Amino acid sequence: MSLLPKRQTPETRSLVRAHVLHVERTSEHFATVTLGGPGLAAFEPLGGDQCFRLFFRREGQDALRLPTAAGNGWIVQTLLMRAEVRPWVRNYTVRSFRREPLELDVEFALHADGGPGGAFPLRARPGEEVGLFDEGRTYLPPEGARRQLIVADETAVPAALAILETAPADLAATVLLEVPAKDDVHDVSAPSGVDITWLPREGTARPGQLALEALTANAFPQPDYAWIAGESALATGARRYLHREREVPKSAIAFFGYWRLGRSAPG
Repeated sequence: MSLLPKRQTPETRSLVRAHVLHVERTSEHFATVTLGGPGLAAFEPLGGDQCFRLFFRREGQDALRLPTAAGNGWIVQTLLMRAEVRPWVRNYTVRSFRREPLELDVEFALHADGGPGGAFPLRARPGEEVGLFDEGRTYLPPEGARRQLIVADETAVPAALAILETAPADLAATVLLEVPAKDDVHDVSAPSGVDITWLPREGTARPGQLALEALTANAFPQPDYAWIAGESALATGARRYLHREREVPKSAIAFFGYWRLGRSAPG
C-alpha cells in the first residue's frame, strides 16, 4: 500500500465571513453552533473530517478583525496584530454543510478548562461574526481499504461522526468513541457495516486512556486503514500498537494529536 497523502485541500482557499445563527447544547459536554451568511457560498465542502480555522472575537473586543493576506499569509499577519485586536484562532471540523439554506454546523467539545474555544459556544449569540479558513481533510483511505478502524476522544468525535455520516454505504469499520460522560452518547447515522463502541469516562481516567485500552485489549478485524485522533498520547499510542503488535503498515495509519493534556493552544 503506497504512502498516504497527509491532507486534501480545495483547489482555492480564502478566508470567508459568516455569523452565528443559533447555538444548541446537545449534551453535557457538547454544543453545536450553526453558522450562516452569504460568505459561505465560497466554502467548498469535501466531506470526511474536513476542518477549518475558526476566527472569533476575544472577550472585550467590540468587533472581529480578520487578516487579509492571501493563502497562509494570514498566519504571520495575525501574529503581528496587536493583542487588543487580534482574534482567537482555533481548529474545528465541519459537522455538516447545507446549500439550501446556506448553513454550516460546528460541534464543540466543552471542557471545564477548555479555554477560549470551549467558552465560545457558551457565550456566542445570533449575529456574532466569525471567520473561516478551510484546511481540508485528513481522512483519506486508499482505494481498496475495505476494512477500517476509527478511534477518537471527545475532541475528535465530531470529526469521526462527520466521517461516518458522509461515508459510502458499504463501509466496514470498527469505531471507538471516548466521551466524558454517558450523557454524551447518542445515536449515530452510519453504514450497517460499522460497529460503534462508546466509551464514557465518567471522570475516572485520563482523556484517551479508555479508547487506547479498548483498542489494545479487544480483538477486532485487521484494518486496511486506520484513522486515530484526539489527545496526543492516544494518537501516538494507538499508532505504535497498530504498527508493532498488529503489523499495520505505517502508511495505512493516519494519526493526529488534536491536543495535549496540560498544555493549552497558543493564542
